[in-house]
Amino acid sequence: MSNSKRLTALEVARLTKPGAYGDGRGLMLLVKSSGTRSWILRISYNGKRRDFGLGGYPAIPLSKAREIAEEYRQAIREGRDPLAHKFKKPERQTFRDAAEATLTGLAGDKLGEKTISRMRARLEMHAYPKLGRLEVQSIDADVLAEALRPIWTAKPETARRVRQYIIRVLRFARPDGHLLEGALAKAVTDRLPAQKDGEHHAAMPYAELPAFMAKLSAKESKGSLALRFTILNAARSGETRGATWSEIDREKAVWEIPASRMKMRKAHRVPLSPEALAVVEMAAKFRRPDSDLLFPSDAGTPLSDMTLTKILRDMNLPYRVHGMRSTFADWRADETDYPEEIAEAALAHEVPDDVKRAYRRTDFFDRRRELMRDWAAFCMSETAPEATQAHADHPELQPIPFKREKAAPKRKKGIAVSVPGQAAIDFSE
Repeated sequence: MSNSKRLTALEVARLTKPGAYGDGRGLMLLVKSSGTRSWILRISYNGKRRDFGLGGYPAIPLSKAREIAEEYRQAIREGRDPLAHKFKKPERQTFRDAAEATLTGLAGDKLGEKTISRMRARLEMHAYPKLGRLEVQSIDADVLAEALRPIWTAKPETARRVRQYIIRVLRFARPDGHLLEGALAKAVTDRLPAQKDGEHHAAMPYAELPAFMAKLSAKESKGSLALRFTILNAARSGETRGATWSEIDREKAVWEIPASRMKMRKAHRVPLSPEALAVVEMAAKFRRPDSDLLFPSDAGTPLSDMTLTKILRDMNLPYRVHGMRSTFADWRADETDYPEEIAEAALAHEVPDDVKRAYRRTDFFDRRRELMRDWAAFCMSETAPEATQAHADHPELQPIPFKREKAAPKRKKGIAVSVPGQAAIDFSE
């Protein structure tokens, strides 16, 4: 973009394509592939061209970026150090602005892009709704505790991390920030109910999951198929055990769970990956004329919860079936750049904030389909690929071969892996 053309506030708000967009005289908006946007000033300093970071957008709007850029230029003209402006903190600052400034300061050498993106997503979901507009100086233990209360016992690990992020922002933004870390964390804990670690479901580390799924795929029982289906869809055990053929649309690759069977009493759509569809086709050999259940017991009733638990016990594993949902959440957070709200929608979790719940009008179905395909690819990445009838019936979901890497594979958009079929199994109904 030519230096003669200046940006407008509307243009800045609409710029999402990665690149550098000039406003003139060295001021540019840098848009990264992750979606983050920040201001830089490219200017000659001490005889060399230098790039100075001015802060992130939208915390720093266009007008403010121009003001800061001019302060840098003036400092250079007067022979002063322009870097003194980088750490200058406004006297009155909202928590949201302070958080964005903190994330901008941490980006690059201190923390990677993926980590910054994950921190921002958690702050947007669990901190900004209650704290975003408050001035940083007004935030104390009582205010912080109330912001964390909705997730403190429901999502203990997430709550502790969000608390850590909030205190880090306050440490950066407040003059007394260096005094807050230890005392404020303890004061917040004192104001909230105890987190009962004993009630957590033991979760398998996600790095162990592909090898486990390879062993599970060698089993042909109804219980093993039900467990595979549960894991591939990050579903609750009861949702799988009560699943019926009438809920499954194999042509559209969707599992429609009615509200009456959901924990939150809200209907839930599950996008089925090719691997999950393959399990459905394998389950056809257990279909009964007197039951519509996808995984019926020998009596035609839903499988018991112990049926799935026993599989783990027989394999001498200390994990719980429900803990596999935590395995999915940990993999999403550590190995992908999918936003947390996409994973929360996939897990059918209730949005804790009333305002955010009122404005959310989407279930992120298309993004969840991508997420669940990538999750299935990871789950089955140690299982030898082999075409199945499910893949043939759904060419639009046709996966491509997935090559297992030494380390736990990072998410790569559009990559999936097929599920091994069992040549001796008749997939017809």
